[in-house]
Amino acid sequence: MALSLGTRLGPYEIAAPLGAGGMGEVYRARDTRLDRTVAIKILPAQFTSDPVSRQRFEREAKVISSLNHPHICVLHDIGHQDGVDYIVMECLEGETLAKRLEKGPLLLEQVLKIGQEIAEALDKAHRHGVVHRDLKPGNIMLTGAGAKLLDFGLAKPAAPMVTLATMTAMAPQQSPVTQQGSIVGTFQYMSPEQVEGKDLDGRSDIFSLGSVLYEMATGKRAFEGKTQLSVASAILEKEPKPVSAVKSTSPVALDRAIRKCIAKEPDARWQSAGDLGSELQWIGEGGSQSEGAEWSGQKSWSRAGWLAAAGLLLVLGGVTAAWWSTSRQGGQAMHFASPFQAVANFVALSKDGQTVAVVAYAEQKNKYMIWTYKVGERNATVVAGTEDASNPFWSPDGKWIGFFAQGKLKKVNAQGTSVLVLADAPNGRGGAWNQDGVILFTPDVFTGVHQISAAGGTAREITKLDPARTESSHRWPTFLPDGRHYLYLAANFSGDFEKNAVFLGSLESTEKKMVLSASSNAVYAEPGYLVYLRDSDKALVAQRFDRRSYTVSGDPLVVQNGVRYLSQIDLALFDVAGKRALVAQTGVGAVTSQLTWFDRNGKSVGVFGKPGSYANPSLAPDGRRVAFDQTNPNGRMFGIWIHDLKADAVFRLTLDPSLNQMPVWSPDGKWVIFTSNRTRFNRLYRKSADGSGAEEQVADLGARQEVCWDWSQDGKYLLVRKDSEMWGLTVADKQAMLYLQVKGAVRNGQFSPDGKWVTYASNESGIWEVYVSPFPEANSKWQVSRGGGEEPRWRSDGKELFYLSGDKKLMAAEVKTGSSFEAKDPVALFQTRSRQRISSQDMFSYSVSRDGNRFLINTIVDEPNAAPFSITLNWAAELEN
Repeated sequence: MALSLGTRLGPYEIAAPLGAGGMGEVYRARDTRLDRTVAIKILPAQFTSDPVSRQRFEREAKVISSLNHPHICVLHDIGHQDGVDYIVMECLEGETLAKRLEKGPLLLEQVLKIGQEIAEALDKAHRHGVVHRDLKPGNIMLTGAGAKLLDFGLAKPAAPMVTLATMTAMAPQQSPVTQQGSIVGTFQYMSPEQVEGKDLDGRSDIFSLGSVLYEMATGKRAFEGKTQLSVASAILEKEPKPVSAVKSTSPVALDRAIRKCIAKEPDARWQSAGDLGSELQWIGEGGSQSEGAEWSGQKSWSRAGWLAAAGLLLVLGGVTAAWWSTSRQGGQAMHFASPFQAVANFVALSKDGQTVAVVAYAEQKNKYMIWTYKVGERNATVVAGTEDASNPFWSPDGKWIGFFAQGKLKKVNAQGTSVLVLADAPNGRGGAWNQDGVILFTPDVFTGVHQISAAGGTAREITKLDPARTESSHRWPTFLPDGRHYLYLAANFSGDFEKNAVFLGSLESTEKKMVLSASSNAVYAEPGYLVYLRDSDKALVAQRFDRRSYTVSGDPLVVQNGVRYLSQIDLALFDVAGKRALVAQTGVGAVTSQLTWFDRNGKSVGVFGKPGSYANPSLAPDGRRVAFDQTNPNGRMFGIWIHDLKADAVFRLTLDPSLNQMPVWSPDGKWVIFTSNRTRFNRLYRKSADGSGAEEQVADLGARQEVCWDWSQDGKYLLVRKDSEMWGLTVADKQAMLYLQVKGAVRNGQFSPDGKWVTYASNESGIWEVYVSPFPEANSKWQVSRGGGEEPRWRSDGKELFYLSGDKKLMAAEVKTGSSFEAKDPVALFQTRSRQRISSQDMFSYSVSRDGNRFLINTIVDEPNAAPFSITLNWAAELEN
């Protein structure tokens, strides 16, 4: 029976269906007593009269409740109401392994990690006398806390271990749940004895886990066929190709471990899941290195964090560790390139040159996080608490990492056990930490460098943007060895890029000295070089730098070519630790996306235009046109474009060579308001939507950051960002009124269709969440999102709110407006692949049709062709020879 939204089972209120299978229907629900989200599984009505099914259903609850293990789904409660039997479990956020396998095979470290976690969970179950009997990718959930084993609905008490001594004495027994000879489970992952309908023990689960391991490693099922009969025949009689024959770079030890799992006879398999888990751990710790080739990433898995987890910079290994000590006394430079190809967004090297921190993609959390890698060791480690991180930088002693996330400047200890918020930073642009506990950082796009204590406190701006040089931003600060002087990039984003330059600053004074012309971060390195990216050919170069006169001399010498450069934010991905080590992310290219239509089920129902670099799609009120930002080939300048969907014609609306972004339609569709920095800072402009007439300034509120988020349906108000505040601006007389000021930052304001409410995202709680407040006075507020949310948008009738969750799921919440505001629990519609927010122009990544049934999402279709990270030890030796 399908339960409608709002149905109550005891204290649990049904919020949304999550899925259904042969043994139950699953719903997301809210525990009204503890105000938490749970998952409820009910027995389908057609089985309620079946005592065997009821018995199996009740046993599931008892089994799970007895298995307290971090990789087994937690049972909260069990109940019966109005003829409905139900169990209440933790609601897991993530995706099933089956869903993940749709994208292809996993990397070695993930195969081993997930396999070991499930083996440990099975070992726990088997020791409690429980066999799962339906182990398959669909019953393994990948979450931020690791893999979780689900659905013990087919579990039964384990049969005694069969031996030669007992076989002849055993008489056929009638199973209390399964009649002898019947088959329960999923064919492709069944053991031979399960196919034959025999009694099972834990070794049957081990066979199933071996089949799952094979599929994770190769992307192919171990036993395939066109019919159930042919699959069953393969399980009973055939052997799959060796893993190494499907994936030639796989270690022999993994092949052997899987083959032992899927042996036809139970006595030939691993005799306990614990033993299998230990074997997988041994392989992961390098026990297989002498037995086979290293595992190499594939192009389809070049997303940064997943490859970082696979062992970023693996090649250094033992040889590097042995060479490390000699390199510190001088000698030749030594170059290493990782066999893994990854794309990182930020790179930082500890002061001693021994640990690399990168921001890279973590697939299980669908977020970018910090990973650390010790030079000379094998694996990289994710740093807990660094979701949505950017711009990491090390403390001098290497014990802490500063970074930006959720609109804040934070610090985390290297173990990831302590995360502290230091200051507001809506769009952080780099930081540095000296030996006296002083941190320099740039908190937002159009600001100077700020100073704050590493212990926290009040931040103050210590560099001032120079209007004579039309400076837009001071960013990427780095300390010189004295800890008192520092370098930073003075960037210009209004078109005068030749004015970009690296400057010297001092903590003791307002001293400011131009050092060199450049459009990237610069780092000082002993024995007296500035390392930076040369504008003319984008080569990483080193140039002599005198620390007494603070001047450069001589010709820049090329250190490395092909270093990745993010032109939108003027950042080259490299770092240097003295003359000991230099690390760089190589590879070129940019993320490409396409404006793609999706229905409410997440099915793609159309695209338009070619893949490119897009941002901020905005549907016109008539639904026939869409405005968006588009980056030109050099990645610097932005223009507003309009695509006529009916005629399939596109034209460029803005012609000024500055950053023109964030188009917002007038309610009648005749005008487009946008933000432009053609006068150094962001100001509001408008232009006729048909392209005629001039681009005219709408308002100048005297702030550095002015962005229009929405135009009310009655045409009377604009909702704008003025630095970190939300303001209302009357269209008729340009009168500005402060609408909302929060402790932190605010984004993505949107008027309700009736103009009486405003939804927005704020990080005042420490993470971005979606709120609603009345307009024109924000004298109250309601939180709509749970566990993170951004980019809210209304349905045109005001009865539904959409937003993106922290892991980029498109969420929907039914709402009621009137004298007050009500919102039901949000429901996840589908997972998106919207572009990551790297630059401040990415304010919205989707738009909604008027009926709320279609979503135009700026969807990633390709990422840069990744190339290896490179590390050079004693890198300066080549310059001095």
